[in-house]
Amino acid sequence: MRVIGLMSGTSYDAVDAAACDLRLDGDTLALRPLGMVGAPYEEPLRAELAKALPPARTGLGTVCRLDTGIGQAFAAAAVRADRELCDGRAELVASHGQTVYHWVAGGRVHGTLQLGQPAWIAEATGLPVVADFRARDVAAGGQGAPLVSLVDLLWLRGRPGRPVALNIGGIANLTAPDGTAFDTGPGCALLDAAAREFSGGRLAYDADGALAARGRPDPRLLERLLAEPYYSLPAPRTTGKELFHAGYLRAAGAFGGGRPEDVLATLTLLTARTVADAVRSVGATEVIASGGGVRNPVLVRLLRELLGEVPLRSSDEWGLPAAAKEAYAFAVLGFLTAHGLAGTDPRSTGARRPSVLGSVTPGRDGFPVPAPAAGAPARLVVEDGEGR
Repeated sequence: MRVIGLMSGTSYDAVDAAACDLRLDGDTLALRPLGMVGAPYEEPLRAELAKALPPARTGLGTVCRLDTGIGQAFAAAAVRADRELCDGRAELVASHGQTVYHWVAGGRVHGTLQLGQPAWIAEATGLPVVADFRARDVAAGGQGAPLVSLVDLLWLRGRPGRPVALNIGGIANLTAPDGTAFDTGPGCALLDAAAREFSGGRLAYDADGALAARGRPDPRLLERLLAEPYYSLPAPRTTGKELFHAGYLRAAGAFGGGRPEDVLATLTLLTARTVADAVRSVGATEVIASGGGVRNPVLVRLLRELLGEVPLRSSDEWGLPAAAKEAYAFAVLGFLTAHGLAGTDPRSTGARRPSVLGSVTPGRDGFPVPAPAAGAPARLVVEDGEGR
């Protein structure tokens, strides 16, 4: 089945569309990447989204406009991916949508909201769409995240040692081969918030870690930030920009007159420290990283130093482009839904049971009903263009 996976992460900067051929062969799910296209949100939409996110107060009119605008942006990315990557032969679209709120209280996730109305995608492409993946796991008592953990578990299976999959987006998360999975804390979220604050909105992020590279970490600020109770919660645990945002930094005194470069250096070290601590806590022997954070050389250097003898590698080395890994993961989850197969592992999310994920929007010809799968896949292999 040829599937397009759509993703926009907690950095809410662009829509990524990754296309792949997926084939279930016995207990092996084979993925052949076809490529990725990406498009930044148009500035008016991105600005309205930024103003609407927690801790801002938001009206239903804004929510409706965002649901429509994000859905249209995802639809445009899917149309482009089908045309440029699939020769117009895509069969299914799997859309993560844009997370705008993750309701966590008392250590439990009570609800989650992703915007990006899938009807716009189905109408523009004519293809069936699986969307709203997280809600079913939450309804089953799970955290609803990190949902890529099942894909990571299938992908890591059979590798020597104890390899860990790490994704550094706005929020960083990891998956260990025993099913342990959780958000480690901020990935780039606080870095992005500080860059916008110090630049008066001109900078969306610290490109290539250039500001952090010119600064020196502030030990007192780092100590205050590391005292955050979230880091001591047991797995599974999830978080988001409901916690880690500009107001959080303001309350911690990050904008109290220190040099911007020093604050960015401190926040980069914070991310590296919390990720490295999490990696050590699961006994990793190897880290396979993906996400936008791997493009920050200062963050990667610090993380390598803190990990010591535990090697840090990019998912590119294992066939999944670091920039597109999560989009490919949601393509896999959409494929599993189309085949009536569960897309979660309760060990990773804390749910009572595995769940078939998502809600379905039919395409022009309805929804595909593939031949029933003999069973759930036990592993994922990534093939090259020759099917190897």
